[in-house]
Amino acid sequence: MTGPLTPDDVSRRAFLETVAKTGGTSFLFGSLFVNTALLRLPQDEAKASAKARRETEIGKGVIYGFVVDTTKCIGCGSCVRACRAENGVPDGYNRTWVEQYTFYPDGEVVVNSPNGGENGFAEPPAPRNEPTVVDQAPVRGFFVPKLCNHCIDTPCIQVCPVGASYKTDEGVVLVDHERCVGCAYCVQACPFGSRYLDPVKLTADKCTWCYHRVTKGLLPACVASCPAEARIFGNVSDPSSTISHILATNRVQVLKSYLGTRPRTRYIGLDSEVI
Repeated sequence: MTGPLTPDDVSRRAFLETVAKTGGTSFLFGSLFVNTALLRLPQDEAKASAKARRETEIGKGVIYGFVVDTTKCIGCGSCVRACRAENGVPDGYNRTWVEQYTFYPDGEVVVNSPNGGENGFAEPPAPRNEPTVVDQAPVRGFFVPKLCNHCIDTPCIQVCPVGASYKTDEGVVLVDHERCVGCAYCVQACPFGSRYLDPVKLTADKCTWCYHRVTKGLLPACVASCPAEARIFGNVSDPSSTISHILATNRVQVLKSYLGTRPRTRYIGLDSEVI
């Protein structure tokens, strides 16, 4: 005779119902049931096309987006300097920074970002002095500006114990400095290294896409200062906007797509070695 259900039985039944709903198969790995459909979910999410995402955003009012074209960035540091001046970023910290990626014949990739790229980079990168290698001059290199990704699924908001990290209706992730207690949980949770604890305010801080400017119809300071037009900002829910046209006509990528955070900061010409 079957006895009363135990908590384990209930959990197992709920799991099997989930398997049936997702259409997957399950197998036993040790004492753990694994659902193949559930395993596919993060991968399917990461592979969602930019076109599909834009279609879901169109008609939702103003939704801001950001594109970085690495094929145009010249590593001048104007964006970093403009951001620092506009937002009063303390010395030793950056809301946005530029990384230089240099590739050598033996396959090594060197990433360099002196002072966050604020003062530019030495040109060209120096060959390495290794007598065992005939030619160690760099074979190629490029610059990658980085900033807050303003993710749709944000780890920083999820871990904040007081609700100081939040998202605006336009999709911009911000920090309420009046509410922030400086625990730095969000700093640790951000997989892109975009946050820091302000040494003066003792609260979390990061790139805001210059929200105080864009709500007045201005461009973010870094976008306005870029001489190569490597940074593009705008309303992605407007199909006639410049950024929508760029997203529709270029192959764009995001950093660490495998994490499933769905960044709103997207890249053109992103190399697989970029971290």
